[in-house]
Amino acid sequence: MNTETASNILPERQPKPKWLRVKLPTGKKYTELRGLVDKYKLNTICASGSCPNMGECWGEGTATFMILGNVCTRSCGFCGVKTGRPEDVDWDEPEKVARSIKIMGIKHAVLTSVDRDDLKDMGSIMWAETVDAVRRMNPQTTLETLIPDFQGVEMHIDRIIDVAPEVVSHNIETVKRLTREVRIQAKYERSLGVLKYLKQQGQRRTKSGIMLGLGEEREEVIQTLHDLRDNDVDVVTIGQYLQPSKKHLPVKRFILPDEFKEYEEIGLKLGFRHVESSALVRSSYKAQKHIN
Repeated sequence: MNTETASNILPERQPKPKWLRVKLPTGKKYTELRGLVDKYKLNTICASGSCPNMGECWGEGTATFMILGNVCTRSCGFCGVKTGRPEDVDWDEPEKVARSIKIMGIKHAVLTSVDRDDLKDMGSIMWAETVDAVRRMNPQTTLETLIPDFQGVEMHIDRIIDVAPEVVSHNIETVKRLTREVRIQAKYERSLGVLKYLKQQGQRRTKSGIMLGLGEEREEVIQTLHDLRDNDVDVVTIGQYLQPSKKHLPVKRFILPDEFKEYEEIGLKLGFRHVESSALVRSSYKAQKHIN
């Protein structure tokens, strides 16, 4: 192992490297949207999750909204969302989300959700109704849906396909070997199956994302890229995992910028239409580019 690589393996918690430090969001568009979010108490995961790219995305007219509450039925080792028994479904939520998008003047909206394994439809009906509501109120807004796996049940996935968002995304999150530890109730092959099924049923653009720094090896990352491309995924995002709290999985290593660049080049050679690969990349980063 060379000295440069060894220096990026974490013995304990240590300061983030300089390439992970971000400036506070600024700009006229960001300031306007921040004011609207605060005034109308709009719920964007951009703000609640303190996304490092919030200023850039909002400046380009993109924002992410989470539906079906803020309590997840799964307990993934990487995720900062609360785990437990979710509250009852708010059937007014589709209209609330659509209204938020209209107030903010969003050009491209990303919708995501917690996992709702407690519901018979796993939340898929709410997903479809939210897309419909956004379409009615914001006919010029394009949509990406970042969906859970719905336990691989095709009937639930079909509801997403039927409302035809421009992009359907489902994150593989990590390499196969680490899936059981990182995504405790998820399955690597099931996620690949969801992505493959979407494409088989005519979804025009599919997308997935990977986090690095959890202990994966270079060859495993490359194999994951091959697996995603073999299942006709069009877009992939690759970013640095950051530990939400001391209770979550630790960061094993901060990935060097040159490594992210290498994975981007490999992905493009494999045939992905878009590859976003850098330390600060998150699932919805530059999402508006991925509809083409």
